[in-house]
Amino acid sequence: MGIINLTPDSFWAPSRYNMAILNSRADIIDVGAVSNRPGAADVSVEEEWRRLEPFLRAWDNPRRLSIDTTSSEIVRRAYDCVGPFLVNDISAGEDDPEMLPTVGRLGLGYVAMHKRGNPRTMDSLCEPDCDIIEVLNEYVAEFSRKAGDCGIRDWILDPGLGFAKTAEQNVEILRRLPELNKYGRPLLIGAADKRFTCGDTEKYHLMALRGGADILRVHDVDAAYRTYTQYKDEYAGGEDDPE
Repeated sequence: MGIINLTPDSFWAPSRYNMAILNSRADIIDVGAVSNRPGAADVSVEEEWRRLEPFLRAWDNPRRLSIDTTSSEIVRRAYDCVGPFLVNDISAGEDDPEMLPTVGRLGLGYVAMHKRGNPRTMDSLCEPDCDIIEVLNEYVAEFSRKAGDCGIRDWILDPGLGFAKTAEQNVEILRRLPELNKYGRPLLIGAADKRFTCGDTEKYHLMALRGGADILRVHDVDAAYRTYTQYKDEYAGGEDDPE
């Protein structure tokens, strides 16, 4: 999943308006018009749409389109513009009570991410002494119920690395990622250039793949592809050769 941020303030500057992603090896293009970096200010729906609409009007790409938004109104407008797409919601429906019913009604795929608070408060909401996998398992069980009630069948789990989690907890999630596989949901990992990676994103991408990640959300598609190739080479010729 290659990232294009239609924002002036996303934390990873090279991702801003990075249209080269459209010609990369990415299987999914994830476009967002609101920064979720620590400390980021809120953006109105109208401003989010002003940034996003021209991109969607020009969309003509065979890859799967993902839209990073917490707004059901943006989902409705985008659907009217481009038809079905994948909704990538960092709030898992918590920021907008109409999000899950809207996704269910439109029959869209959905990424549910775990977080606490908002970009201005999330760092203060870390609970360093909790069992983060236990917290995530409780969240997944509750979200699964809500998704079912809203008719959402096609959803992906994102454990939310970097969102109200300590560096140690981010690594713990990757180390214990197989414990989240029991729900039978695809796992999306967004480790790219987060603070805890200390500049070595691919080390954590490889850890994620070894733990069973299905999707890597990345800024550098070529580097991630090389890491995936390395992962496949580890299993070359064996029974567990990844698909």
